[in-house]
Amino acid sequence: MANRSVYLKNLDYSVLQQCIHCGMCLPTCPTYDATKLERNSPRGRIALMRSIADGRLDVTREFGEELYFCLGCLACETACPAGVNYSEMFESARADIEHAGVLRNPKRNAVRVLTLRWIFTRPRLLRAVGRLLYLYQVSGLENLVRALRLVKLLPKSLRELEPLTPRIKRHFSDALIAKIEAPPQKKFRVGMLTGCVQDLTLSDVNRDTVDVLLANGCEVVTSRAQPCCGSLHAHNGDLELSREMARRNIDAMECAAGSLESLDAIISNAAGCGSHLKNYAHLLGGDSRYAQRAAMWTAKLKDIHEWLIACGVRIAKPKNSQRVTYHEACHLCHGQKITRQPREVLRAIRGLELIELPESTWCCGSAGIYNITQPEMSRELLLRKLAQIDKTGAQIIASANPGCTIQLQAGLRETRRDLRIAHPISLLAEAYRAES
Repeated sequence: MANRSVYLKNLDYSVLQQCIHCGMCLPTCPTYDATKLERNSPRGRIALMRSIADGRLDVTREFGEELYFCLGCLACETACPAGVNYSEMFESARADIEHAGVLRNPKRNAVRVLTLRWIFTRPRLLRAVGRLLYLYQVSGLENLVRALRLVKLLPKSLRELEPLTPRIKRHFSDALIAKIEAPPQKKFRVGMLTGCVQDLTLSDVNRDTVDVLLANGCEVVTSRAQPCCGSLHAHNGDLELSREMARRNIDAMECAAGSLESLDAIISNAAGCGSHLKNYAHLLGGDSRYAQRAAMWTAKLKDIHEWLIACGVRIAKPKNSQRVTYHEACHLCHGQKITRQPREVLRAIRGLELIELPESTWCCGSAGIYNITQPEMSRELLLRKLAQIDKTGAQIIASANPGCTIQLQAGLRETRRDLRIAHPISLLAEAYRAES
């Protein structure tokens, strides 16, 4: 039986017709730049998606492999003069691929069930896994395994993943952030999103974000043990589970804050999460119970840099000067169209020298789990990014996305570069603390 489209076929057809085949996206696409093959370009992929939606092509294994070769970086959306909504087509195409099952095999199926359907839908289970990994890292067992070269005994796929293992923090966000924290003089009330991977690996960034919000007159409400935002599920073809995670997040924030109406904003400090979180209105538009609440959620969802600049960020006057360059996360600059505000946050730190990064908007190769599923292309992009960073002579790389940070940290460890990676908000928080 032919594998016909379900999700692309049901898209508003005007979305599929937006592409005018001008080719302006081609120079911005990392995979096309690497291969120079039309099928590896946004234009080529859109042509395939439209043919599948029209019923002229079936969903095949080759189509599946092509759409998972795509980074989903959305640089094509920024370059497109016709305003193509590539993100919606991309997620619908991957949903068709998973529905048709053209890439299924026992190993892939097991990994998807374990990660997408179990670990990343259960915050306490995710934290338990994080705690075990933390103990493995701090006990010295990790160093011993590496010293004895036991990693070589692992299957090739796991052996390649081992250097990408993120450093887990001792304390997660709930231990660092109270449910409600208030400044001396309250101007705003905001909800704080702590994320899933962010909660395990960058909980200090979440604490810094709350401190910066407090310093700028915001009362901060943080729900306990927040679930994944659902971006991992949407980007990997499970739109139904992504909708369920959206419902859970809305419920959790309403429970913590009393109501969404009581909040002036809902704050995200992770670029990839924020891009997806702003899509809840569309994602739940057909849900009679959640559509109105999701629309309010989307209206209030703000990236932390976006919110601070809109409200008038307080200037910091630290004692020490530093040279910093800013790497733009794809889903912040291309997905959310936020490029100016992070730079303004960095410039709000007096004494800090901001050096522009060549190709700052070029993907670093993280792209969700792309560095796991496509390690060769991911590494090529990482090395290209590190080469551009070298040109700046900066001491610090500012990055506002956990995936990018983990990817860059792995690259720095592998290539023995002695540079620091920090969230722009962490640099601002440190500057505020230095004042006192």
